[in-house]
Amino acid sequence: MKFSTRIKNIFKPRNKEKAVQSEIPFRLNFLLWTVAILSLILAARLFYLQVLNGDTYKAEVNRSDTTTETNSVQRGMIYDSTGKVLVGNQAHQAVTYTKDSSATTTDIYKTAKTLGKYLTVSTTKLTKREQKDYFLADTSNLKKIIKKIRGSAKLTDSEKYDKAIAYLGKHPSAYKLSASQKNKAMIYATMSGAYSLSTTYIKETGVTSKEIAEVGEHLNEMSGVKVGTSWTRNYPSGKAIQSLTGTVSTQATGLPSDEVNTLLSEGYSRNDSVGQSYLEKEYESTLAGSKSQTEVSSSSSNQITDAVTKYAGKKGDNLVLTLNAKFQKQVQKIVKDDYSNSGEISNSTGSYAVVMNPNTGAIYAMGGVDRDINTGKITSDQIGSINHPIVMGSVVKGATVMGALMDGVITPSNNTLNDQPIKVAGTASKSSWWNRTGSVPITAAEALEVSSNSYMMQLAMKEAGTTYVSGASLNMPTSIFSKLRGYFNQFGLGVKTGIDLPGESSGYTGPTNVLGKALDLAYGNYDSYTVMQLAQYASTIANGGYRMKPYIVKQVRESNKDGSLGKVESTTQPTILNTINATKAQWKVVRSGMNMVVHGTSAYKTGSQLTSLSPSVSAKTGTAETFQGTTSTLTHSLIMFGPSSDPQVVIAVAVPGASVSSSAVSLTMGKQIYKAYWKTVQSSSGYN
Repeated sequence: MKFSTRIKNIFKPRNKEKAVQSEIPFRLNFLLWTVAILSLILAARLFYLQVLNGDTYKAEVNRSDTTTETNSVQRGMIYDSTGKVLVGNQAHQAVTYTKDSSATTTDIYKTAKTLGKYLTVSTTKLTKREQKDYFLADTSNLKKIIKKIRGSAKLTDSEKYDKAIAYLGKHPSAYKLSASQKNKAMIYATMSGAYSLSTTYIKETGVTSKEIAEVGEHLNEMSGVKVGTSWTRNYPSGKAIQSLTGTVSTQATGLPSDEVNTLLSEGYSRNDSVGQSYLEKEYESTLAGSKSQTEVSSSSSNQITDAVTKYAGKKGDNLVLTLNAKFQKQVQKIVKDDYSNSGEISNSTGSYAVVMNPNTGAIYAMGGVDRDINTGKITSDQIGSINHPIVMGSVVKGATVMGALMDGVITPSNNTLNDQPIKVAGTASKSSWWNRTGSVPITAAEALEVSSNSYMMQLAMKEAGTTYVSGASLNMPTSIFSKLRGYFNQFGLGVKTGIDLPGESSGYTGPTNVLGKALDLAYGNYDSYTVMQLAQYASTIANGGYRMKPYIVKQVRESNKDGSLGKVESTTQPTILNTINATKAQWKVVRSGMNMVVHGTSAYKTGSQLTSLSPSVSAKTGTAETFQGTTSTLTHSLIMFGPSSDPQVVIAVAVPGASVSSSAVSLTMGKQIYKAYWKTVQSSSGYN
């Protein structure tokens, strides 16, 4: 053997061993690097999950595992000023349903089908769509209908269902339900419409003892169904007050459609009860209370594992009104009876009265009736005194006189003008009711006593910088409208009073394109005002120039455990909206004129029917010439306050669209209301 061959043979095994040895470190290194890289990736992922987004994922886990279930509470009540219940709550046995977060259509269908055996509900509002949904909730029915739909195999589940609904719409005989099935369909619809873990009423009133017993016996067969309590509003002093306190929505009506999004954002459910009008609406947040909250825990399979009451809920707070319930009923009866017996009212739209404390703004009573001209039906309408503008007539003349005094066109010592027919070129003559042809000198106070239209028209012309010339054209700037209205507004005429009730009207202002209408405005025969504005205006005169904000809620109070009125949460304080900066001498002119309306010596004084009242009163009557269609009608109005020397109460009355024969109705109402006030609210022998 050659030397070279021998050398190769010697070293050959050693080369294989060396190759094997070199491959092992490489594999180990590769494995170690792979493990290291994977570890880095895992560490980065853990850092992302636990450090950067840990709180987010914890919240998500908690949200998934723990949910809050809410239940409604009893609504706050409404009391009169003496503590008498005007609006209360009546408890009813009810059947409720709380929708489980994992509840499927099939689950709800089975529960509704079972509950329908023992509970009967109203199906008057059951829709065709709800009947179809109930029919298709039975999976066997759904499969049968889908088989009849061409190409259903290529459709998604949602598309199949929509096609099935459409098929039933074209083939109504395919899903005709019996009375029993409709009952179950209504229950199913209510359950399906409930929010997850939100309690809804399946039947909130009229549940019989038998239904309660049978439902209670089978509760373990119906997930989410419970026997509970519901409340509805009741009116111990009569439902007439409802036109003032307002109404509350029911489970059936749900949230008002025009406010549903706002209310949902505030935590309401679609079927919650909520104030729909007037006091119930204005004080909804106070009356509604706070829902109970139960923390419901569920397992990974969405089954409820625990329920802990976190907040028991709080009954709504109560409202204590300034109204006296007994006096309120008396005023409402007077307004209705006197109006109905006043004579020809076929063109009248109703009658209204407000009784107010001139020194605080507290409302003692609001009476009102609405009359449907087409049917003649008369209904309670106390709220009409804030949202029914009326052309009031001469009651506004006190504001006209005060405006002229403040404007300087007359003074307390120099205010005599001749009452005479006012003749403007191109228009019919306008005069006072008691002086159609002559010329009689009268003072401002006497002009109020005898209700002189002529005097007021001349004041308007003076404020416009015009000298009256009989038969000449009016030469006035249109700014006279804003000047007159500016003074009226200071008294509360033509502006919102600020009362704590929704829907208040500011009245109606006529156009300014006809200058002659400014003369009508001056004696109250143009713009429209509400009776509440009249009461505020009269109060401003009675208290010496302070326009008080009227209010009807005196206090907000909690409830004691026994249901009685609890501690005071808040008390309404009198609010001065503005002050009329007139002198004592100027106020004396207006106040003495109103006193003369009742106690003056003129044969033409307009308030002689009130002379016998005790304590004595001051007043201003009004008659406006209006039209109902093409028929000439009258508005009869009145403002009065007493005692004249120390006013404690103001009364405002208006009867629009009446006949000439009913001219005394406002005086009759005012007189009776005043007597009732002193008999029921205060003692005439010791008024305060």
